Amino acid sequence: MNAAKAFCALAAAMVLVPAGAWAAPRVMSLDSCADQYVLALAPREAIVGLSHRAVAPDSYLRDKAAGLPLRRATFESLVSARPALVVRQWGGDARLTKALQAKGVATVTLDDATDFDGVRANVRKVAVALDRRPQGEALIAGMDARLKAAAGAGRGRETLYLTPSGYTAGANTLIDAMLRAAGYANATKAAYFAPVSLEQMVMTPPAAVVLGMFDRARAGADRWGPGRHAALRRAVETRAVAELPAAMVGCSAWFAADAALVLARAAR
Repeated sequence: MNAAKAFCALAAAMVLVPAGAWAAPRVMSLDSCADQYVLALAPREAIVGLSHRAVAPDSYLRDKAAGLPLRRATFESLVSARPALVVRQWGGDARLTKALQAKGVATVTLDDATDFDGVRANVRKVAVALDRRPQGEALIAGMDARLKAAAGAGRGRETLYLTPSGYTAGANTLIDAMLRAAGYANATKAAYFAPVSLEQMVMTPPAAVVLGMFDRARAGADRWGPGRHAALRRAVETRAVAELPAAMVGCSAWFAADAALVLARAAR
């Protein structure tokens, strides 16, 4: 092939490569929460692997995951996908972590954000690693706009968050930050996640309840969890101000602001 033909071939190849495909490293995510960050920030052409949970009903960006390669968090998958960057929160075992280090694969580990500042830090961490800073800032700006729209709507109304497994969320959780962002006061006084007292809930139910994750398949442990107990459901059914889907509250991510907006609209 002479120089002219080589130049034409190179030019044609550049036309066929979508814009942005070379702007970000080949990226693979190892768990469902990492999937959301990769789907939101990486060019589609750069994504060489997502977890199998990326297309599950409780994956917020499941529609964007359709058609992309789904891989297990294993050494074999790593070798097959050949990522330059791996994003994870809890996915992958010690063997995989060592393999990433040995191969010099850059790894971004998401923190378990307990407030919206933590979410902003996670977004920026992934955006920097992908060289997609403008996209990261746009994601944060959208989140902040929804938080601003939700602010104060609950007017300090005391509200309890409840899951099918009978757990609630107190301080130092993103659920608490979400409730406060919408202007509600958290009825749960203990920090972190904790089981609710079925007896106390039935005898003295809270004034308002936010149901979370009740849309999940009614199977396994959740099917028979305390949160689905008939007496408890009767106690809270007239007090439920909103029901938040698992896709919206299952990960510490920017779409917790969408949940805050749902709560704000319910209050109004």
